[in-house]
Amino acid sequence: MVVALEDDIYTTEEGFWLAGEDHFLAHVDEQCLLVFPQAGEMHGVHSREDVAATATPSNRWRDLEISHRQFLQLTQDAVIISYRADATRADGEPYAALIGSTYVRRERGWKLAAHQHSPV
Repeated sequence: MVVALEDDIYTTEEGFWLAGEDHFLAHVDEQCLLVFPQAGEMHGVHSREDVAATATPSNRWRDLEISHRQFLQLTQDAVIISYRADATRADGEPYAALIGSTYVRRERGWKLAAHQHSPV
């Protein structure tokens, strides 16, 4: 059961890299804490709609590779994942970071409540 949940969470997570605004609206909690250290990136608590608005075609990733997956189920309603992401930005720049995400179970499924990037 935990393996299936882990796979589902990671599938959702990949969508934040590769899918568009509809994926964000479906899978981000009402408010989400974002921690992006890069200048100009979102940092702090943001509404689902504000986070989804960032998922524009010109701001999507490609060539995503996820490795070093970690999964911790804190309670029946909260999980934390971490992983290394290697991807290419829309402008062609390579990007590598350690990522941490926290999901909470709501009435309509698991929702992203916090997301952090630590570039490597």
